[in-house]
Amino acid sequence: MDALQGAFDDLFVDVDAVLLFSPSAAFFERFADREVPTVVVARENEYDADLFVDLPLSFEDVKQRVQFGVQGAVANGHVEASETLLCATAAFGDDVDALFRVRANVSEDNGVYDLFANSRADAAVIRDVLEVVIELGKKGQKGEPVGALFVVGDAGKVMNKSRPLSYNPFEKSHVHVGDPIVNVMLKEFSRLDGAFVISDSGKIVSAYRYLEPSAEGVDIPKGLGTRHMAAGAITRDTNATSIVLSESDGLVRAFKGGELVLEVDPEAY
Repeated sequence: MDALQGAFDDLFVDVDAVLLFSPSAAFFERFADREVPTVVVARENEYDADLFVDLPLSFEDVKQRVQFGVQGAVANGHVEASETLLCATAAFGDDVDALFRVRANVSEDNGVYDLFANSRADAAVIRDVLEVVIELGKKGQKGEPVGALFVVGDAGKVMNKSRPLSYNPFEKSHVHVGDPIVNVMLKEFSRLDGAFVISDSGKIVSAYRYLEPSAEGVDIPKGLGTRHMAAGAITRDTNATSIVLSESDGLVRAFKGGELVLEVDPEAY
């Protein structure tokens, strides 16, 4: 038992900061009085922590969750690049049950945090769209797999680089993503071809858009088709973010700046 306690204590040796992911009140209090800086990474700052990183998604993939928290902590100036961090998060259940020592390496890809924090569209809008796509990936259309493409932000340029495939059911509407009724409409219209175009503030500008950006120089993973190519290309030519549901493998992917920055399995949420 002493050896186990010693191994646990070693985790804290030369740690520059602690990152607590969605901690309980009791767990947060255990770290609040420590000399080492403590950063809370969660959906809400319910404990009024001085150092806080907003976690827009639960990120069931623990690696993605930790990467997001570390990237956010560095971007917000809570920790310095190359510092050693101790991350406490849930890996097997709902409560914190795992500790990781990581280094805040700013040379790593920070696309996951950048997707939410530095996109032109509001972070809440990107989160709402992502949740719609994840839900669609879980249930599909009448139990059948479906593909979908949402382009979020910089709607004016996106409209100029696309053309209609059919009538636009949202042309004279003022509905926004995130409204439960609207989300049902989006899921229904997703069974038809074309992309949805969403404004920075979440207004649904159009459906059934055929994207026409140049695919030259866009590098997407092998096995992904034209929908993903168009999604990547439109984000290179505009300041938009694309979120794609793949009909073939059921995964949800996000593109920004012409690059793939996020990949999640809807069934994990």
